[in-house]
Amino acid sequence: MFFTYLRRELRRRRKAALVVASGLALGIALVIVVNSVSSGMGKAQDKVLQSLYGLGTDMTVTKAADPQEEGQAAGPRFRFDAREDGSDEEQSSDRVLVQGFETLASSTVAKVAAQDGVSNAVGGLSLQVVKVSGQFTRGKIQEQGQGPGGKIVIPQGGTVKGGGADFDVNTYSVFGTDVTEPELGPLTSSKITSGRTFTSSETNAKVVVADASYAKEKKLAVGDTVTIKGVKYEVIGIATPESGDAAANLYIPLEQAQTLSDSANKVTTIYVKATDSQRIDAVKSAIQNNISGTTVTTSADLADTVSGSLSTASDLATSVGKWLSIVVLAAAFLVAGLLTSSAVSRRVREFGTLKALGWRSGRVTRQVVGEAVVTGLVGGVLGIALGLAGAYVVTAISPTLQAELGGTGGATTGPGGGGGFAGGPGRQAAARTLDVALTAPVSVTTIALAVGLAVTGGLVAGAFGGWRASRLRPADALRRVE
Repeated sequence: MFFTYLRRELRRRRKAALVVASGLALGIALVIVVNSVSSGMGKAQDKVLQSLYGLGTDMTVTKAADPQEEGQAAGPRFRFDAREDGSDEEQSSDRVLVQGFETLASSTVAKVAAQDGVSNAVGGLSLQVVKVSGQFTRGKIQEQGQGPGGKIVIPQGGTVKGGGADFDVNTYSVFGTDVTEPELGPLTSSKITSGRTFTSSETNAKVVVADASYAKEKKLAVGDTVTIKGVKYEVIGIATPESGDAAANLYIPLEQAQTLSDSANKVTTIYVKATDSQRIDAVKSAIQNNISGTTVTTSADLADTVSGSLSTASDLATSVGKWLSIVVLAAAFLVAGLLTSSAVSRRVREFGTLKALGWRSGRVTRQVVGEAVVTGLVGGVLGIALGLAGAYVVTAISPTLQAELGGTGGATTGPGGGGGFAGGPGRQAAARTLDVALTAPVSVTTIALAVGLAVTGGLVAGAFGGWRASRLRPADALRRVE
């Protein structure tokens, strides 16, 4: 009887039911789109943060570089001497510099790993190589003559013309990675697209993995060799960043990086993975309290440094978007309730007759609430369809947002524009801009939320109407004409 009457009433009043369902559908669709876009913002920001120091890293531990004293040399010094034989052969010299941060003892990695709440910790050494190469050209004597014994003399008024020096400066970044711990560190943000990565036995091997962009620029391929400070390294793999820029131009085993930079048993960055994402703040405090002089940077700290259109859009989706969806949804619930209550008022004679036939107030109320819940579910279906369509449009368009990253945590800019960023290895610039494509993924949780809102909207509308219907008295209802 309940469902028969319910079906008949909804079919008879389908226009009014459709209006209520449409209002709820718009509110629910807006909630789905806003939540999906917010989720997309979160994933885009995760990609940006992943490009900074790699997948799986919850925080980094560094030590800020000491400020330079007055008169202290700001960069490396190069010295070239003229050839005794007068030849014009090319000369070159490399300087390998620790990049961005003060070094930490390798033993600090074990201390960090021993802290409560730390799942794993691995050290890395960020370097910058400055290579100066070129040649001197001897000048030529003009108006020269030949004196006694065949000696060349320059008569009065003779001059030396031409000659000079022509040198190029090339800088690139190198990162020493612990090959025994491949699951942490900046190399995890890249995918090996050619060749292979390091093996755990190559702790001191003369091998290198090159960033794809740098390899293309220098025409490097697997099997080629690169020379760093006179040492030849075989290219065993090409790594392509999955998002953003590469952490370094070249990656070599940590021990080799320590040898090249005369930094035995030293690291610049410690990458830390927590046992539980909920304990990151507690782990950060423990490291700072127990290991003095260190700076701990978490993903939340890095997120605060991300600006640009990504940050702006994220703020809009989080604040304006969510508040707007709440207001629209509340308005939809209110309108649905008022329309249902109004519909009950127009059905006074009907409900009065049913009560006169023996229907109790509770049964009348349940009938009204049932109709409202079904209407809410219809609105939920429509809202989910509209929300999925809106999320699909956003994903199909994939608007490009910019994430501007600024250096923090003691990062400095080295020769040639190299810099460090927030605990990560040397970058091409201390501040850079990444382009991130926005998507709007719809999760099962969002769909469940939409269904819950649909039922809630129906119950709210039913509560208005049920309360109105329960107050009707048969005698009063029968005296009124619909």
